[in-house]
Amino acid sequence: MPKPRLATVAHALKNHFDPLTQRLSFVVAGAIIAGTAAVASVAGMALASSTENGPAHAAQHETGSLTYGLDISNYEPQYDWNASTAKFGIIKATEGTSFRDASFARHWLQLGKKGIVRGAYHYGHPGNDPVAEAEHFLSVVNSQPAKPGDLLVLDLETTDGKSVTEVNTWAKTWLSYVKAKTGITPMFYSGWNFANTYGRGLAQYPLWVAHYSKAKGSITPPADWKSWTIHQYTETPIDQNVSALTADQLRSLGRRAA
Repeated sequence: MPKPRLATVAHALKNHFDPLTQRLSFVVAGAIIAGTAAVASVAGMALASSTENGPAHAAQHETGSLTYGLDISNYEPQYDWNASTAKFGIIKATEGTSFRDASFARHWLQLGKKGIVRGAYHYGHPGNDPVAEAEHFLSVVNSQPAKPGDLLVLDLETTDGKSVTEVNTWAKTWLSYVKAKTGITPMFYSGWNFANTYGRGLAQYPLWVAHYSKAKGSITPPADWKSWTIHQYTETPIDQNVSALTADQLRSLGRRAA
């Protein structure tokens, strides 16, 4: 999700990555490297070293094929899901306390008809009240038809000038509130460096991490996560991802059957 989320907000292309290396390592082939197997770990909810290249880290890998997916916002309002090979799609619903993505309802309906795993994400602003932002997100998502397996996600990539502790507390409040209201453990999305700095204590929430200078599926988890759930490996020509989980395992992280 590297594009600006609002015309008035300059989110600088995942500014937690080195801009000189961000585009240089688009590796299309799936990298499978020796390390800790992650398929059996559904959400990645344990502790690990905080240093990406430290000896306690081993790159997570998939012994079979990775599950391919996309994330979409109003920057791709007419994207044709019927022509897509994606096995999951996660779409922007809201931002802040009032913004609604104009293409959310259309994408949500198309994903529902296609029957692949779908999810909705909220772009958070730590300068606002986290409960107000969570309520805004839930009001928009709950206005659409729900299915078992629907995923909920917090996208956090900006500090709004807040400290590490303040941003971390904000994320915990938003995530715990959504979980309490829905019974779903939300997923946490961010860039690797941002998650490593601000994501301490969030390992109970499945990790969706952006890292463009790593081959798809070859990243190590940041901060307290021991494994990752989704790796966003490029934004070209749209945001593309792979999951260490199968489609059914992803669904198990979402809404329960009524």
